Amino acid sequence: MSNQDSQVAAIGLVATPPRAAMPSAHAAIPLDDVPLNAFHIKIAGLTFGAHFTEGFALGTIGYALASLNRQMPLDAFWMGMIGSSALMGIFLGSLVFGWLSDRLGRQKIFLLSFLIITLAAFAQFYVRSPLELCLLRVLIGFGMGGDFAVGHAILAEFSPRKHRGTLLGSFSVVWTIGYVAANVLGMHYADASPDAWRWLLASAGFPALLVLILRMGTPESPRWLHGKGRVEEAKAIVLKHFGANVTLDGAHDDHAQMPGGFMRLFKKDLIRRTIFNCAFFVCLVIPYFAIYTFLPTILKAIHLNNDSGADFLLNGFLVLGALIGIWLTIKLPRRVFLIGSFAVTCLSLIALSLLPESATLGVIVAFALFTLTMSAFSNLVGVFPPECFPTEVRACGVGLAIACSRLGSAVGTFLLPLGIVQLGFHATMMALAFVLFVGMMVSIAWAPETKHLTLNEAAGG
Repeated sequence: MSNQDSQVAAIGLVATPPRAAMPSAHAAIPLDDVPLNAFHIKIAGLTFGAHFTEGFALGTIGYALASLNRQMPLDAFWMGMIGSSALMGIFLGSLVFGWLSDRLGRQKIFLLSFLIITLAAFAQFYVRSPLELCLLRVLIGFGMGGDFAVGHAILAEFSPRKHRGTLLGSFSVVWTIGYVAANVLGMHYADASPDAWRWLLASAGFPALLVLILRMGTPESPRWLHGKGRVEEAKAIVLKHFGANVTLDGAHDDHAQMPGGFMRLFKKDLIRRTIFNCAFFVCLVIPYFAIYTFLPTILKAIHLNNDSGADFLLNGFLVLGALIGIWLTIKLPRRVFLIGSFAVTCLSLIALSLLPESATLGVIVAFALFTLTMSAFSNLVGVFPPECFPTEVRACGVGLAIACSRLGSAVGTFLLPLGIVQLGFHATMMALAFVLFVGMMVSIAWAPETKHLTLNEAAGG
């Protein structure tokens, strides 16, 4: 082996035999530029299946609460607590599992998070009090928080940069499909029997169990292994799943040996990225979860009930918007897509707050535009955080952004029914429009453009 080959092998950049043994026709390909293959599709499928389950589990609660309320009458406090309980769990789980994932590895949390979700989802069938249901929803959210943190990280670390935005952005589409599937199921079966809400809530356990089984045998992230000095294991995974001519060149971080943890996120080189990701995520999801957790209640407040088909139309716009969002993620610069979407959704809610209830068509158009745009740029919550942080703190960074967003959305979801009762629908919509305006200003000031960069270039590594 030449002196140059020895040096390259020593730092673990090549997952291949010595250069002399390689066919000259097969040039080395960096992991960031490897062609999309079946393994990428498998990892994407496992994360997409998880997001379908998570969207479904969160989507069941709106119609289940309406049915549950007839069997166990709930006041505004318990409505808000149960509606926001899974979001509180996501806050805790994303912090705990994000931290653990950067220390113990992605693969372990990839399995454990869905074991928790599966058991807690089935257990909802047997609850006997609002407190029991609230605690189980917190546990479901705890598992979801772990999966959000590690799922985004592991897919980003395997994905080639050409397809990274599409794969990460597609989380939102699959999540939305799961959410809408739960809404459709709730619309048709929530009132089928006195215990229909039990079956509706527990039904989330079935896709969760399937995802858990399919995730068994998932390999560890080679980027994470390389950062921990486990170079041979990283090379073996690259060799097995991508071929002998694929290298880890460019897949290692210059800061990989630096201490990780949450304090690393607030160092001078990362603090702006950290604040941006937390702030834009919070400002996006507060109106999303506040409005769509209580969609039946809001439609009733503006006199658009089930008979008008408005809820079905809006759920259709959620799916359509998510699909449009993938196309826009491919076509538009990240910053343009984010800032423009904040502006459109903000103006839509201002229109809703100003239009009189008699302006039915105008209300529907404003709500539909809000729904379409909100669903489209929700794709970016799966793209920006994993692109903005280096490998040694990627799960922590994603976890912290998710934790902040879910804390904010939990507060918003808890306050929304109280706000409608105390302030009225129009004032509540204006308050949510202000949240979106803040998100737009933060994005104008600090959003990076990461579209065409390698994962380490995007993360400043």
